[in-house]
Amino acid sequence: DGVMYISTPVCQVVALDPGTGEAIWVYDPKAYKAGRPANSGFQNRGVDYYTDGTKTRIFITTGDRRLISLDAETGRPDPEFGENGEVDLSVGLGPQPYTRGLGFNAPPVICRDTIVFGSIITDFISRKTMPPGHIRGFDVHTGEQKWIFHTIPQEGEFGNETWHNDSWKYSGNTNAWSMLSADDELGYIYLPIGTPTSDYYGEHRHGNNLFAESLVCLNAETGERVWHFQGVHHGLWDYDFPCAPNLVDITVDGKKIKAVAQVSKQGMTYVFDRVTGEPVWPIEERPVPQTDIPGEWTSPTQPFPTKPAPFERLGFTEDDLIDFTPELHEEAKKIASQYTTGPIFTPPTVVTDDNKGTICLPGAAGGCNWMGACFDPESGVLYVPSQTLPVNLGLRPAPAGRSDFQFGISGQDMPIVGPQGLPLTKPPYSRITAIDLNTGKHIWQVPHGEGPRNHPALKDLDLPPLGWPTNNYLSNGGGVLTMHLLFMIQPDPDPTNPIGKELGSFIRAFRKSDGKVVWEKRLDIVLRGTPMTYMHDGKQYIAVAAGGLVEDGELIAFRLP
Repeated sequence: DGVMYISTPVCQVVALDPGTGEAIWVYDPKAYKAGRPANSGFQNRGVDYYTDGTKTRIFITTGDRRLISLDAETGRPDPEFGENGEVDLSVGLGPQPYTRGLGFNAPPVICRDTIVFGSIITDFISRKTMPPGHIRGFDVHTGEQKWIFHTIPQEGEFGNETWHNDSWKYSGNTNAWSMLSADDELGYIYLPIGTPTSDYYGEHRHGNNLFAESLVCLNAETGERVWHFQGVHHGLWDYDFPCAPNLVDITVDGKKIKAVAQVSKQGMTYVFDRVTGEPVWPIEERPVPQTDIPGEWTSPTQPFPTKPAPFERLGFTEDDLIDFTPELHEEAKKIASQYTTGPIFTPPTVVTDDNKGTICLPGAAGGCNWMGACFDPESGVLYVPSQTLPVNLGLRPAPAGRSDFQFGISGQDMPIVGPQGLPLTKPPYSRITAIDLNTGKHIWQVPHGEGPRNHPALKDLDLPPLGWPTNNYLSNGGGVLTMHLLFMIQPDPDPTNPIGKELGSFIRAFRKSDGKVVWEKRLDIVLRGTPMTYMHDGKQYIAVAAGGLVEDGELIAFRLP
């Protein structure tokens, strides 16, 4: 109805005139009074809109554990929803310790008359007992809880046996912290689920740990599992499924398929029939390296899609090292020699005098993160932004009396810096990949951004664009499509310190057919998140969030010619 709705990091909701940017109304739930929210702090990734033809509502989940329903026209809480427009989300999850470790910052999704959402739960903790990330469905009109799906299966439930030694009783996380997807026609919700407690160590939770690091399809009305796929067994790499699954209609070998495509931090794309859960192309269980840490457990195999091909490097070898000059390559070899290296799913190692840990590539902030991919329904092409970002998975003995883990992540070398402050690996460091989901083949892949080619060690080499790396995944952004263009944002780091502070950002338009940049604009403020597009008074706009953190927050809109 010609209104733009946004949220702020402190969970305010704002209705804007999309032509002028002027506020129509502002609602402030004062969520900040409860203090810093769980895990990532003051952050909110959006709202959801609902209408049944007579009433319209805006929904937001807050960092202080509330679900709020607002009248879209006035911004006032809906008196028929919950208690004065609010539902207390700390109630109804079952027994859960440490409620302060639980929060909500992603937009809910509505399927038919059920509103569904995941949660954010504190990572990098020092104890094995944490709140579980169970998924719940609520009546969109009344706020009544309709069902709960246990992401950590309880006694007697499907998958419970994958948590050995009764570890399901105390394990937590295993939450859908990112955006969800819904098929209103089928009545299905698709959940991208993350890592269990703890991200890099699992001695206390032997087994494959369903439904961690899985794509799960639920019946929106009942919350019953329709199908699932686990992308990582017994995760030790923080390989959450980090973004909303893309619901895509494709034609494969002459057969029309209602499909779902899930891109990942590990640089792989998993494609399924979204009705049945059958893989569109075979997914193979392949042997992977095993842990040597006493008491830890690793799965003997992990799943690998046969199509599409990975859009990032999988694992780390000497062939991946930066080699612009022999001197840089030798320096990179010395850096890499301090770590354990190997194929993807090489497990974390304990830090010693001779070993700093395991190089994990893609790292947890690499691959495709929470920005996700975008899909062109006319051509069947999926556009995936990603970055190559190796990190160190080195474990140290946990401090005595401060943890009930044997080991904890060292927190060093995330990311691993290469020679003279350059990246450790060969380029591209950030890229966009176009994948035809009708065939499973890559159409093109281009570096995203100039990269550090003006670095003092590289400026005389006349290099092509290298793509920009960044250690701040908050500054990355996804894409939005118009009829002929793909719009992406990207931070602009200091070329002498390419994984340090960003100096600003670019927004670029790529030609969808071949990835050529046809327009770009540099701003002195850091753009964050995924742009969106809308029509207003016969003109098309691209809007994107900017600032936050150390900068004032802004919303910037561009109008297409």
